[in-house]
Amino acid sequence: MNDVVNWHRPLALGALFLGAISVALAQANPAATGESYFAEKLYPLMVNTQCNLCHNDNGVAAATRLQFPNAEATAEQIATFGLGLMRLIDRQHPDQSLLFVKPTNRREHTGGERIAPGSDQERILLAWINYLAGLSQEQVRAAQERIVRAGQRGLEPLTVRRLTHSQYNNTVRDLLGDQSRPADGFPKEDFIHGFKNQAEGQGVPPLQAEAYSEAAERLAQSAFRGGDHQKLIPCEPASATDPVCAAGFVRQFGLKAFRRPLDDGEAHVYGELFRQEAERTGDFLGGAQMVVEAMLQSPHFLFRAERGPGSPFRQYEIASRLSYFLWDTMPDSNLLRAAQNGELSTVEQVEATARRMLEDPRSKSSLEEFLAQWLRFDRALSAIRDRRMFRGFSTELAAAMTEETRQLFNHLVWADRDFREFFTADYTFVSTDLARLYGLPVPTEEYARVVYPPESGRAGVLGHASLLTLTSKPSETSPTERGLFVRSHFLCHEVPPPPPGVNTALPVITEDKPLTNRDRLAIHLNSEACSGCHRLIDPIGLGFEQYDAIGAFRPELTLSFRSEYEDDDRGRRKNVEVKLPIDATAHVQGIENSGFSTPKELGRILAADGSCQKCIVKQVFRYAFGREETAADQPAIEGILKAFQDSGFRFRELLVALITSKPFLEGGPS
Repeated sequence: MNDVVNWHRPLALGALFLGAISVALAQANPAATGESYFAEKLYPLMVNTQCNLCHNDNGVAAATRLQFPNAEATAEQIATFGLGLMRLIDRQHPDQSLLFVKPTNRREHTGGERIAPGSDQERILLAWINYLAGLSQEQVRAAQERIVRAGQRGLEPLTVRRLTHSQYNNTVRDLLGDQSRPADGFPKEDFIHGFKNQAEGQGVPPLQAEAYSEAAERLAQSAFRGGDHQKLIPCEPASATDPVCAAGFVRQFGLKAFRRPLDDGEAHVYGELFRQEAERTGDFLGGAQMVVEAMLQSPHFLFRAERGPGSPFRQYEIASRLSYFLWDTMPDSNLLRAAQNGELSTVEQVEATARRMLEDPRSKSSLEEFLAQWLRFDRALSAIRDRRMFRGFSTELAAAMTEETRQLFNHLVWADRDFREFFTADYTFVSTDLARLYGLPVPTEEYARVVYPPESGRAGVLGHASLLTLTSKPSETSPTERGLFVRSHFLCHEVPPPPPGVNTALPVITEDKPLTNRDRLAIHLNSEACSGCHRLIDPIGLGFEQYDAIGAFRPELTLSFRSEYEDDDRGRRKNVEVKLPIDATAHVQGIENSGFSTPKELGRILAADGSCQKCIVKQVFRYAFGREETAADQPAIEGILKAFQDSGFRFRELLVALITSKPFLEGGPS
């Protein structure tokens, strides 16, 4: 421990005084007084100093023993968390407890000094430490039992989930045979927790509701334009209002649209709607069109409600969960039949079904949707570059960049290769344009496999132009964005945003004062307000500095300026170029022996790191469930991770382990 000279004795006396107060209070009403003190004094203090942003399962300090509850924690959960801090207490020497020496930075702390020594905040912290240290053995046992009980609480229901835009497009394609992709014109979806399918961002604002209504009308009209070409009607009607044929149509189409059987009440309502419209138009197809339009606007079509084991439609819910996860679309007739026959009842049945589904081409498209969201292909495809500096950049080149990453992903997944090669592969799949960008030989055919030269600093996705482009600015690279991307997407660390009012502007580069990004970012690392977060991300991003804003290698940094001085009698100013050496030495704070200077070296570090391996599991989990994982999900995530590791890191085995996990089968956290 890095002791601070002369602080030990006065601190011990202060601890004795505060400890006496807390023990006296505890004797009066230990549980109520302690919980009240923690909830009203210390917990708000710890949140205000942002300890919770790093000390959670997705924080930079995820590997430590201090783990905060989530933002929606109940009073009971907060109280239990406060008692759980006793594992960070030295009962014999409270003032040497980790809970004290870390946030005050008396022992080196990644987050720096969060609580100033000698402050009122320190006294609040120390009072709680002494309270915990002063608990009797009986009180400690009672607290430990309470913590265990809190970790064993039952299931929470999943939130109802709306079809994403891609799921909507695929569903109307498979339900109606419609290829028009109407959801492409819907209001843009937001990324939450890294994906567009998260339940908390799936409300239906007025513009979205209007888009659903208009799409339903167009889709229903198209479905029966010129007759029943999609064979939606299972019978030959004897009349415009044939009740038997109409009832059969309503039941059959309803089963597909709602992904479950209609109950008698629903069948009656839609049957009446059919009859009224068929009578009005004198046309059986007119009634059918009205039913289709109405069902496409129903919450039972637009949303997926998952009620869990007690649901009368549990088999159908599992079928939908499987299909929208593995196929990104509605269950097909085989899945619906399996649900009807009770063939999704056991873990073995669900696993066998999942493995069959993974052999279907729709699985490939669905996983590509996951990949595109996870790695934010949208940002690469919509990137804008300074045409004077990057004349070869185009929308076609951007599309080739994302295709390269897609090719590597598919190769690893469908050939059952070790998925760690996603970070370490010494080969890639390039088009002619990408080969030119990378300085590689032209491939024999587009996206043929090409091996990098031994001296290449590229490997895996970290060397792909897609990642290097989407984390850059229009005219320059951004080490901060690149480091943040690695932290958030490959380590699942949540880095807090800049504090309000902080000036994030970097020094301007001039002809008289040319600076590298390392020089400019020093302002962040030397600022008390910025350094806590920027030393977690900038030192990672600086390791990519030899790759420009579209992913091309550059041995040195070339800065161009329009000279401030006139060059000739006509007053024209010349362009001045300044070349600066690039220092690409970098490291990952929190990972031992993590020094690197190329994407290839970083790839090896991430592939071997347990946090990165677990992050891959978390990313798939979030995509599958439409929510961020909770503390209750941790046993399931650890089980999925172990299965992933035991399989030799085969991605399809990760998917099967997730599908056969308790949260997936029961519809709630484990």
